[in-house]
Amino acid sequence: MITVSFHLDGPRIVGFTCQGHSGLAPAGEDIVCAAVSSAVRMAECAVNDVAGAEAAVSLDEANTSVSLRLKRGLESETEAICQAVLTAMMISLSQISEEYPENITVLEV
Repeated sequence: MITVSFHLDGPRIVGFTCQGHSGLAPAGEDIVCAAVSSAVRMAECAVNDVAGAEAAVSLDEANTSVSLRLKRGLESETEAICQAVLTAMMISLSQISEEYPENITVLEV
């Protein structure tokens, strides 16, 4: 099972952690894993490469985990972009979780 935890500070999404395998199909054929991987990559690119937020990203291949953490005190425009991207990611992954509840869980922590 993939677990995606969105870390909140009040209404602000401060980051996420994505961990695990969906187990729906073999590697290279798993549509849930592909969708989650795509969402994670898109969010990281939008936050860091487009918005320039310089969020910390951590990869742990041994535990199949990736985390992203926003800095505090971002400029208001950068913060708004990051919140829009992370909110869209959370909604998208929640919709996938509704379709594949045995393969992905989305949490707000």
